[in-house]
Amino acid sequence: MNIPALLECLVDPACLLTQFTGALILAMILFLVASGLSLIFGVLGVLNFAHGSLYMLGAYFTYSLMVRYGNFGVAAILASIGVGLFGVIFERLFVRKIYASPILYQLLLCYAFILVLDDLAKLVWGYEFLSMGVPPSFRRPPIHLWGSFIPPYYVLIMIAGVIVALALWLFLARTKYGKIIEAAAYNAEMLSALGINVPLVYTMVFGIGSALAGLGGVLAGPARSVFPGMGFSVIIESFIVVVIGGLGSIGGAFLGAILIGIMRSLGIIGFPAIEESFVFILMAIILIIRPQGLFGKEEV
Repeated sequence: MNIPALLECLVDPACLLTQFTGALILAMILFLVASGLSLIFGVLGVLNFAHGSLYMLGAYFTYSLMVRYGNFGVAAILASIGVGLFGVIFERLFVRKIYASPILYQLLLCYAFILVLDDLAKLVWGYEFLSMGVPPSFRRPPIHLWGSFIPPYYVLIMIAGVIVALALWLFLARTKYGKIIEAAAYNAEMLSALGINVPLVYTMVFGIGSALAGLGGVLAGPARSVFPGMGFSVIIESFIVVVIGGLGSIGGAFLGAILIGIMRSLGIIGFPAIEESFVFILMAIILIIRPQGLFGKEEV
């Protein structure tokens, strides 16, 4: 426990900005994964525990494409689309069979795919930690602000997270297809009676959610090491984000990710030995006060 160091950081603009930047980096990556997880659960009612493995695939796809083409923009787009297409195949061949099954079957299927995808990653890319490094176009001097230095690539992650959040909100709230997705979450039977292909809507939602997880892996890859099983830790925190924000709420996932990022970033200074526990403490407090999450809707 180091309370004096935490208090000193809170009154130091450079330290505060550095920690806040770190919090936003973690938050935006968590949001991308958690938003896809929340979207899939909110519409399909499936707890996709294998979502973290899609995050891992996004990072590995980016690494391979960067080695082959050396262009991060191309790699990011192709990797996200590739993970989205994998999600479509996963939904059509496997997840679709268990929509009406108990949640235990969902968890067993997803956990099986975690093991399968981790082993496939080891066969294709090996057991060792891989590092692709910061893309060449972002290897520039850091931005100097209030005594703190922010790498340009970190700025990209923060901007990308905000843009995706706004785009996802606009798509769901302002477009025809977003309204169809919302209707599928509330009453799929009525939507089907109106002539809408509900299974196709489910597939599209699962593909979008998978692509979001892949994009999280794309952005995390250059800033972190890439290794088999890297999705396991992020899926735990993503589930916490979804629970804090409210199941099915994209805005709740965004706020929940920021809260977790701040808790982790400041907790590592004042309470380094128990920093990870603060995330669970925050979740427990919110669930006690508001069991459905910050933006979740109370079940009737």
